[in-house]
Amino acid sequence: MALIREERELFLAEPHVAALAVDAGEGRAPLTVPIWYAYEPGGEVLVMTGADSVKARRVRAAGRFSLMVDRVEPTIRYVTVEGPVTGTSEVDREAVTRMAARYLAPEKVEGYVDVALAEHGDQIIFHMTPEHWLSADLGTV
Repeated sequence: MALIREERELFLAEPHVAALAVDAGEGRAPLTVPIWYAYEPGGEVLVMTGADSVKARRVRAAGRFSLMVDRVEPTIRYVTVEGPVTGTSEVDREAVTRMAARYLAPEKVEGYVDVALAEHGDQIIFHMTPEHWLSADLGTV
């Protein structure tokens, strides 16, 4: 059963690891990779990645991407969202901290941020405005 707008937006706002998919070029299937993201209902999807990563180069070239998030308990549920890149922003300590805090235990955030800033190189945040949604809750199987 498809989710109503409020359900799909609240589900996407949870800290799932998403599968990001973007056009990988002629003769290739879409590039699909796991990624952390941020979303608040009614807002933009934010993804952070290496500024010169394959993901970043493909997102720039395509001008759009999609995300898929899912779970298997307590019911099988998924949401996909696709749309255009509507902007980018630079990554600073605060941005890395906000993203890490969505996914890590509080006592792990500071250490992760230190390593990310020291070792991950230049990062970029892509902003995407959701245009197309697919969603379902398949219940228990």
